[in-house]
Amino acid sequence: MAIADYAQYDGLGLAELVANRDVTPAELLDEAIARAEAFNPKLNAIIYKDYERARDLARTIAPAGAFGGVPFLLKDIFAFAQGIPTRQASRFMPALPWPSDSILTARFKQSGLVIFGKTNVPEFGLVPTTESRLYGAAHNPWNLQRSTGGSSGGSAAAVAAGIVPLAHANDGGGSIRIPASCCGLVGLKPTRGRTSYGPEFGEVIDGLGVDLVVSRSVRDTAAALDAVQGYVPGDPYCAPPAPPSYLAAMREAPKKLRIAFATQKLDGRPLHPDCVDAVRRAAKICADLGHDVEETSPALDQAALIPSFMALWSANLAAGIDTVAGLTGQTPSEDLFEGLTWGLYQSGKQVSATQYLIAKHAMNTASRETARFHETYDMWLCATLGAPPVKLGSFDMEERDPQKSFAPLIDYVPFTAMQNVTGQPAINLPLHWNGEGLPIGVQFVGRFGDELGLLRLAAQIEQFAPWAKRYASIRI
Repeated sequence: MAIADYAQYDGLGLAELVANRDVTPAELLDEAIARAEAFNPKLNAIIYKDYERARDLARTIAPAGAFGGVPFLLKDIFAFAQGIPTRQASRFMPALPWPSDSILTARFKQSGLVIFGKTNVPEFGLVPTTESRLYGAAHNPWNLQRSTGGSSGGSAAAVAAGIVPLAHANDGGGSIRIPASCCGLVGLKPTRGRTSYGPEFGEVIDGLGVDLVVSRSVRDTAAALDAVQGYVPGDPYCAPPAPPSYLAAMREAPKKLRIAFATQKLDGRPLHPDCVDAVRRAAKICADLGHDVEETSPALDQAALIPSFMALWSANLAAGIDTVAGLTGQTPSEDLFEGLTWGLYQSGKQVSATQYLIAKHAMNTASRETARFHETYDMWLCATLGAPPVKLGSFDMEERDPQKSFAPLIDYVPFTAMQNVTGQPAINLPLHWNGEGLPIGVQFVGRFGDELGLLRLAAQIEQFAPWAKRYASIRI
């Protein structure tokens, strides 16, 4: 049974249809699979199908939880699921079914989500575009020649195309917010420690990484955060206490906020005019809503922070690859990796303990400076990206020199990694489309631990300047 208006519902809306017995979980899943089969040949968003197990579950599930019976996709990085391989788009990772669910996956399932596949990513999630050698490029539903962003690019494409209303994503340098910007979605990076990487890991990339979803509505994002947030004994980080329900608490309007905004990069270089337009439009919306807005930015020395970030990024990659090598008996060799990955791996193996600790100190110093900034300003508004979604093939994935390979990537993504460094929550909102019809996202950054403040502001903006009726052309 086709559900003609399926894509007009968010996840909570579909769950309400199930709860009211207007549709069954099996009917929703059949619709999602039909859309996947129709759109994925153009999008390459889904790289692993688990249709039959999902159908068995959908036929027998007793819908419970906020998303009871709603179809869902996992990203092919972390969120391990029993019976499904996780390869992280690398030929070095064997295609072996994982023996059990991670805590995150278990919590997604407990919320009622029905998982039926995994989504496309760049190799090891290293870059802000999704076009690996193993899986091939994911295509943006708004323009098939453009990047979906990365590393949650497959998830973002699937949501933007209306295959699922929300999908798993994670963020170690912007990987929730970047694809949300490219694909016109909501993307919240939670506070460090808000979600758990147990039982497999204590932390990911020295605390830079955190998980949630990309979605089409603020309320779905809040409900997903309710579903998966929470400290697990043994986790190395603990976020400040959460409200009993983000979804319930965000319905209260925010107080009058003091919001700073940026129309240039932290080093003073210009942003693309489309990104400046997006920020100025968002700042005006905030002012029209009664908030105080002022153009200023934190005093962060990005040029000094980038080497420290890259030291942690490369050392963690090297440790991860060597750990897989030890578990599988493989020997890492250049022919098994993309050139960019191999170059970063080699660089990571050269990071000394002294350099590593200096890099950690630089991260902590940035956190202190940003905390001082937020003593004055409730939120910081900036462009999510430095330019509109790039054309596929814009970046050289075979360049082995990390300085050469990452320079254009950092120029394209000038802001998002800073919040991974400081651990702050940040949310991308789809408030602007340029003259070519491409989404241009903006991000709001909140105080450490203040996802609720971001969600309240985002909900207020969503009501004032709604985006739900903007659809990517792939749906037509």
